[in-house]
Amino acid sequence: MAERIDLEAIRARLREGHGPEYWRSLEQLAETEEFRELVHREFPQGASEWLDPVGRRQFLQLMGASIALAGLAGCTRQPRETIVPYVKQPEEVVLGKPLFFATATTLRGFAKGVLVESHEGRPTKIEGNPDHPASLGATDVFDQAWVLDLYDPDRMQALKRADRIRPWSAFRETMKGMVDAQRANKGSRLRILTETVTSPTLARQLRDIAKQFPEAKWIQYEPAGRDGAREGARLAFGEPVETQYRFAAARVILSLDADFVGSVPGHLRYIRDFVATRRVDPEEGEMSRLYCVETAPTPTGGIADHRLALKPSDVEAFARAVAVAVGVGGVKAEALPPKRAAWLDALVADLKKSPGASLVIAGEEQPPTVHALAHAMNHALGNVGKTVVYTDPVEAAPQNQLQALTQLVADMDQGLVDVLLIFGGNPVFTAPADLEFAKRLSKVGMRVYWSLYDDETAELCHWNVPATHPLESWSDARAYDGTVTIMQPLIEPLYEGKSAHEVLSALFGAGEQTSHDIVRETYAADRDKAALERFWRRTLHDGLVKGSAAQPKRVSLKSDWTTSSTPAAGRKPEVGFELAFRPDPTIFDGRWANNGWLQELPKPLSKLTWDNVAMVSPSTASSLGLQNGMEVTLALEGRQVDAPVWIQPGHADDCVTVHLGYGRARSGRVGTGAGFNAYRIRTSKAPWAATGLELRQTSRWVKLAGTQHQHSMEGRHIVRAASLAEYRKDPEFAQKLGETPARDESMFKPPWPYDGYAWGMAIDLSSCVGCNACVIACQAENNIAVVGKDQVSRNRVMHWLRVDRYFKGDVDDPETYFQPLPCMQCENAPCEVVCPVGATNHSAEGLNDMVYNRCVGTRYCSNNCPYKVRHFNWYLYSDWTSDSLKSVRNPNVTVRSRGVMEKCTYCVQRINAAKIEAEKQDRRVRDGEIRTACQQVCPADAIIFGDINDAQSRVAKLKADARNYGLLAELNTRPRTTYLARVQNPNPEIRKAAPDPAAKEQG
Repeated sequence: MAERIDLEAIRARLREGHGPEYWRSLEQLAETEEFRELVHREFPQGASEWLDPVGRRQFLQLMGASIALAGLAGCTRQPRETIVPYVKQPEEVVLGKPLFFATATTLRGFAKGVLVESHEGRPTKIEGNPDHPASLGATDVFDQAWVLDLYDPDRMQALKRADRIRPWSAFRETMKGMVDAQRANKGSRLRILTETVTSPTLARQLRDIAKQFPEAKWIQYEPAGRDGAREGARLAFGEPVETQYRFAAARVILSLDADFVGSVPGHLRYIRDFVATRRVDPEEGEMSRLYCVETAPTPTGGIADHRLALKPSDVEAFARAVAVAVGVGGVKAEALPPKRAAWLDALVADLKKSPGASLVIAGEEQPPTVHALAHAMNHALGNVGKTVVYTDPVEAAPQNQLQALTQLVADMDQGLVDVLLIFGGNPVFTAPADLEFAKRLSKVGMRVYWSLYDDETAELCHWNVPATHPLESWSDARAYDGTVTIMQPLIEPLYEGKSAHEVLSALFGAGEQTSHDIVRETYAADRDKAALERFWRRTLHDGLVKGSAAQPKRVSLKSDWTTSSTPAAGRKPEVGFELAFRPDPTIFDGRWANNGWLQELPKPLSKLTWDNVAMVSPSTASSLGLQNGMEVTLALEGRQVDAPVWIQPGHADDCVTVHLGYGRARSGRVGTGAGFNAYRIRTSKAPWAATGLELRQTSRWVKLAGTQHQHSMEGRHIVRAASLAEYRKDPEFAQKLGETPARDESMFKPPWPYDGYAWGMAIDLSSCVGCNACVIACQAENNIAVVGKDQVSRNRVMHWLRVDRYFKGDVDDPETYFQPLPCMQCENAPCEVVCPVGATNHSAEGLNDMVYNRCVGTRYCSNNCPYKVRHFNWYLYSDWTSDSLKSVRNPNVTVRSRGVMEKCTYCVQRINAAKIEAEKQDRRVRDGEIRTACQQVCPADAIIFGDINDAQSRVAKLKADARNYGLLAELNTRPRTTYLARVQNPNPEIRKAAPDPAAKEQG
């Protein structure tokens, strides 16, 4: 059982100024025994034994044997493998030199342009396509994890009927006959269920099917769908339109529970554009200001200048009040409590000061009324055509997906469906609980399921067709702005998979066609053979169809839109708590539950791994006597599920937030059984927010694996920040908050000259949005192993780079700070002088190198590292036995074994590759030619790497900035990785009642 936390005592300490200014967790503020033990030991399991004479003697006695057995304990014999050379090497393949292919990833149907790295026919890494408007060269955590899904040994590997492997010909003949039988009734008993479709080719095929079977129905459903946005546009304009935001032109932004840093379509572009408005110099230039209203803390709320926590039912009331205040006619609003009213007054004044340069954005999970209010506010503020642009829908066939699924279930229940074709989505797991999809599915005569995995839906279907991974087949898709990308395969299907195009063609087309021919046919119209070939080659090379973006369109607010969105008169207080549902930040709606990289990736705000939780505010926890890890029963409308509690600073009071996607019963060896299934209490009437929730404590506790306590630099100065006004008053505030010893003050006499290259990194804390993309990119690039929940709970996570999250201020309404932490690559590295075998040493270019085959596992280096960025392989974490997983590894990076210490290398393999290329051309490496994995993935462009000896390099210029500081520089480690202090732009009208004096640091 976890030690209880006294939240009232914590609040008292913070009010009296006795607590740290920046803090990582409630346990730290409470100074629990568990936290004190972590700080005392500093490094898990063993560091403090040196204080015990007996423990020290035992260690010295065993040391000789440890070194003698290093060959057994430190190395693991791997299976023998045969190297098979090419008989005829492909002309374009040069062994050891990767090829890159332009394609796209998709989420909820929307595409992001990417470049996929391929080694001898093996896709190993995904990067953003710098020429694609939706990615601009960046990616997110889901894009990075695609390659691991490709090689997942738990994928569906054979076509089956009733668990018996059957040939493709048997499926085609059987289903072709059943489909043809539907022609007599024009397809009235035929249904096709897909996820959201933006693919021009798939849409063309489905339209052709509709012509053959005019009474058949095509249903689209996404559990994390966009019905609110879609229906909000219908409410406001009378038609579905796509809304695009121009953050680069916005100076005042209001987010109504819209996590645009998260996974909304276009979020990579939005992050880049938003961050560009946050970079200022002390002399001139404007800085945008972000206001965020939300229920549960998100990365968007974390980077906001002002954040207001509201339970779900209060967001619409707040939006109505803002709409009335900015001049939207016909809207009725209730009076707000005084504190919110003062916050709103300052916000509205700010919005009105920036006509045409403000922006109101509503979250995907908000109801249609809030979206309509956002549209009306943007019209009233003059933002349309400037910061807000409307286009025709990107989706091929916009529909209210929840209504369509409800109608499908009703048809199945009434016996009106003979044939149901399901293309992905796992609806048995994700459909609202009140629809009882699994029960009604059993009434369908023939059920066919096309999917990557043998999951919950596959278990209940007659035919299961293995899907090709998007990196194995041809297709196409549209981005958030309508831009089309043709998706090309990089590898032959690993298993007997078929694309959705091939399945539809076999059942409804003229005959067998390859996905290549089907996709190419879409673009053959109005092009002769030569023109089509030129178009095809150019499009595949560029990764997008030029000129395919949707064009802006003029829309007008309906004159009567407010009559459909009148609030209920005199809202009655609800009995019980409110419940908010959200997609999980790492496994989303459950589709990545079997992806170990994403399961082990800490959530941006809670820092939990391998689990979902019932998230509550500190005040709610105090009133109910709840503690972290305590299990409660969430009961809603006769349904219930058990969940562990997590007390989240900054969460809204009197409500609970749960994340979807966990509790899988048939996910695979990684995801099955992790967490609880929040879909069991989610209904079609309240897909995102429900009222009347009852919480009941059970007598059980759940051990949660979080990283927020790990690698603590407790009591040391970490974060440096100031307001824009403070920064302009004193541009060198960051330098004054710490002491940096002179270069000649060193135990190494004289200091090493570093006459050639001198690699360094600068990280701008004003730009970092805490999205964790850098963490997963580092893992994919450097073959970093997954260790599992048990090892994470023992402080043994292996990530070379982490994003620390700090809070500042009151536990109920704290400010949030993100800080990426790779190896500091210290010039005076504490780790090097304590290694007894020289396994960690210094290069002439300033890199702190690890020689893996020298390491004997003393772990002295990690104990002596003040930054806690070294990681030890306590066991053989890397999978050496699954053949498919061997292909995902970067051949330029050593795969580490048991007993070896590892850490960030600044992607030395990329450095060496660029140096070799430069030497071949008899020149120096150009600035920007080397991009580390974390730098390349970052959508905020917060991480800059380069040669600090080049005064014109971007990294050298940033290090000369007055905001630049070294972490723990007072220790004279001289870190090559430095930080630019964070600058915020708060509205002085709503600053804290008792603001802290000019920028402080943690002490």
